[in-house]
Amino acid sequence: MKSRAYIIIGVTLLLLASCGKQHNAEQTVKAFVEDNMENGGSDISDRDFADLGTTKFINDSLIQVMRHRGAPLFKQGISYSAAPDGELYYLRMSYVHQSDTLQNTFYLNSELTEVVAFK
Repeated sequence: MKSRAYIIIGVTLLLLASCGKQHNAEQTVKAFVEDNMENGGSDISDRDFADLGTTKFINDSLIQVMRHRGAPLFKQGISYSAAPDGELYYLRMSYVHQSDTLQNTFYLNSELTEVVAFK
């Protein structure tokens, strides 16, 4: 009986921790969009975020390409911090702009405090 209680407590704590990461990532992306999207993102609606994920497949050269290309509706010449080594988090955001549904993927550092690149 005690082992079942420990399992339930462990699963609950894991869920709460992952919800916190999701929320932090969403807040970081929202701030990035407000700072770097044309018109501060005021002309988009229905923001929806996918689940937070991790990837090891984004290297320095891919980060540089994404930074150079940018994306429609975003300002040019966005300044980023140094790209971290190792695993990155990613978060997809879909939104509506002038009746079109669009999507961007944002790559974040391990602390979920900065967007490293996006596409």
